[in-house]
Amino acid sequence: MSSSTAFPGQSPLAETAPLSLCAREPHVPADRLVAEMVPPPRFDSVRFDTYVPDPNQPSQSEAVTVLSGFAAGLGGSHATGAGRRKWFGGRKPDRKPTGPRGVYLDGGYGVGKTHLLASLWHATPAEPSLKAFGTFVELTNLVGALGFQQTVQTLSGHRLLCIDEFELDDPGDTVLVSSLLSRLVEQGVALAATSNTLPGKLGEGRFAAADFLREIQGLSAHFRPLRIDGEDYRHRGLPEAPPPYSDEQVTRAAYATPGASLDDFPGLLEHLARVHPSRYGALTDELGAVCLTGVTAVPDQSTALRLVVLADRLYDREVPVLASGLPFDKLFSDEMLNGGYRKKYFRAISRLTALARDAKGLVAQ
Repeated sequence: MSSSTAFPGQSPLAETAPLSLCAREPHVPADRLVAEMVPPPRFDSVRFDTYVPDPNQPSQSEAVTVLSGFAAGLGGSHATGAGRRKWFGGRKPDRKPTGPRGVYLDGGYGVGKTHLLASLWHATPAEPSLKAFGTFVELTNLVGALGFQQTVQTLSGHRLLCIDEFELDDPGDTVLVSSLLSRLVEQGVALAATSNTLPGKLGEGRFAAADFLREIQGLSAHFRPLRIDGEDYRHRGLPEAPPPYSDEQVTRAAYATPGASLDDFPGLLEHLARVHPSRYGALTDELGAVCLTGVTAVPDQSTALRLVVLADRLYDREVPVLASGLPFDKLFSDEMLNGGYRKKYFRAISRLTALARDAKGLVAQ
């Protein structure tokens, strides 16, 4: 379609054709991965006092109280030297700390866990360079980019490490993250994490090897679990997600929206297989909207997990998603939604639905 294409009864479209995600193959240097370990743009301005607890869910108010106290307790601590000894109550710099050194927010998708985790990051009295915030996948990608020892060295000077959506996808990640966090705790780094599963239950429904379950149990000892009950706030009092649009409507909106991308959904899924998930954030740089035609059910689990990561990056950056084809609640098969990764898939559906609502204004009425 040319840049001057017009639809029947419509004025000529924008002079500049839409972008294409499939044409992007970003290369992200390791130092950018470290520098970007801060709360995503969607959570730049969140604070404890902007979190609105559900009055019917007292665990939400309790979480705010506990996390506020946790942040205040980090005020005099430092991951190295005298500050580290002060935080852990010991006099010897090489003393290994005992007991929980972090908080773990457990709850379903959409109860505000990321809001609370980002608020903790903002409330902790330390320079941004001494605090790190990233998803579980971003943390494993950082290890892949820097190597284990360099990652330990890079993060060991931090006061706080926040890990969002703590999910164990395979046994290798279990051992990797367990080892990494153990090393960081020894260096005096405080930990905070969110997940949809209690620490002692991580990995259930995915693998059951006794050795890895022992690794999980050891990892859970680093955290004080905080259960956060509630329903998905993205659906509280909000209208239903708009139904998919026609290919013509999506294409017209892509041409009319500055910075929008336009891709065929099956082609985008194939492209994601060629781009490492650590680069999905860069893949979405400076996008005004994502427009997708021909959305279909995801064919297999590997493809589905890649789509989950992309959905997370789009949601973090508040990029509206306009689509034709199947509605987003039909992306994943019943087998997937009942399997070990079901919580990831439900989170992706929830977030894509929210972004679809955001995109409603892009379609001419």
